[in-house]
Amino acid sequence: MRIALGVEYDGRAFAGWQSQPHGNTVQDRLNQAISAIASEPLATTAAGRTDAGVHAAMQVAHFDTSAQRPLNAWVRGVNAHLPPEVAVVWAQEVDDGFHARFSAFSRSYSYFLLTHPVRPCLLAGKVGWFHQSLDVDAMREAAGHLLGKHDFSSFRAAECQAKSPLKHLQQLDIHEEDGLIRFDLTADAFLHHMVRNIVGALVYAGKGSLSSAGMKNLLAARDRTCAPPTFMPDGLYLTGVGYPEAYALPAQRQPARLTLWR
Repeated sequence: MRIALGVEYDGRAFAGWQSQPHGNTVQDRLNQAISAIASEPLATTAAGRTDAGVHAAMQVAHFDTSAQRPLNAWVRGVNAHLPPEVAVVWAQEVDDGFHARFSAFSRSYSYFLLTHPVRPCLLAGKVGWFHQSLDVDAMREAAGHLLGKHDFSSFRAAECQAKSPLKHLQQLDIHEEDGLIRFDLTADAFLHHMVRNIVGALVYAGKGSLSSAGMKNLLAARDRTCAPPTFMPDGLYLTGVGYPEAYALPAQRQPARLTLWR
């Protein structure tokens, strides 16, 4: 049978999602935990990889098993074998046609940025940080040029393995309250470092170093070397994955799990 899982994690403790020889990744820990419950070696496949230091409020993964277990065992049982930085939020049996990565039609991320002269302490690793205030209206104007289907090569990491740089950015909303800025992005898929590179460019727009026209030109340049540096991973969260309703998965975005950041 095939089981789908909704997973959240604090990325600070891990070297990203993808399994590595050293074993200190979210996927490695999750594989070990579900294998313990199934009493057989199992491996998960996720909707997408996240980098070291990047968090997830709703990653989706699936695995195949011959073990017959109640769904609660794939939640509470697996969680008993996971470190405190990882938690399975829900589990559901799905048909063999479901694939956590290839069945998804969208991914959503949020980036939280604290603007304050002093670096964060209590929120260290949970939010990005910039040492001065930013012009949110200027960032919104610049962000408008990125919406739609474009070649995002200017926002693509050199090591990106995606077959095509063409992506459809469906949402890029920017909210600000009491010095905390939240960027909400949704696309059919994202390139490696695409969100962090977009945030980095928007920070330049907010501090006056990149105009709205400059953002448009940067997108058209299709050249990563023309763009501002990649922003820190600390404030980045995978917040949801979109799937066809036919799969009837549990809530794929659970805002209450991020109440403190809203």
